[in-house]
Amino acid sequence: MSIRIVVADDHPIVRAGIVGLLESEQGLEVVGEAADGADAVAVAASERPDLVLMDLRMPQLDGAAATARILAEVPGTRVLVLTTYETDDHILAAIEAGASGYLLKAAPQAEIVAGIRAVAAGETVLAPTIAAKLVSRVRAGTAAAASASPTLSPREVQVLRLVADGRSNPEIARELFIGEATVKTHLLHVFEKLEVGDRTRAVTRAMELGLL
Repeated sequence: MSIRIVVADDHPIVRAGIVGLLESEQGLEVVGEAADGADAVAVAASERPDLVLMDLRMPQLDGAAATARILAEVPGTRVLVLTTYETDDHILAAIEAGASGYLLKAAPQAEIVAGIRAVAAGETVLAPTIAAKLVSRVRAGTAAAASASPTLSPREVQVLRLVADGRSNPEIARELFIGEATVKTHLLHVFEKLEVGDRTRAVTRAMELGLL
């Protein structure tokens, strides 16, 4: 089955280019377009796509706010940010809103397509430069947070590192020679300790606390 996608970008030429790129790929289907954040929410509610490819700076409603609304109103839809902006505030706003990934428009076509497929499959995708910025930001506050940091077991850290690398649960199980059910159990313990509800936030929270 095709991955059903809504493309949200306020620049018509850029949006048309993204749509053309996606429609040239087997298994990807663009079911809607949006020129601003409010429109993105409306189109997502109407089309119920598998994934929304979201720009950040848009009129009416910015990408982070639109992401939060879509995830609240259209359960099951995932959001992958595709933008030119990579400031710390933009990154954190998008991830805290619930985005499952953050890629830059300058990325190679193959990387963007692979990111879409990975996020649609339930994985987390961060461009290398984005991951590096997160690490740099959180390391600056590691000393202050260390005293209050929860403790993860070595195995939980191993599992979370593989999640951060974009591995799925079956891939993690094969890598660590454990059952997939055991991977899920480790992740549930990590979610509980870090007080988060999903894989993306678990990775970013662990980075904030200096655990990764």
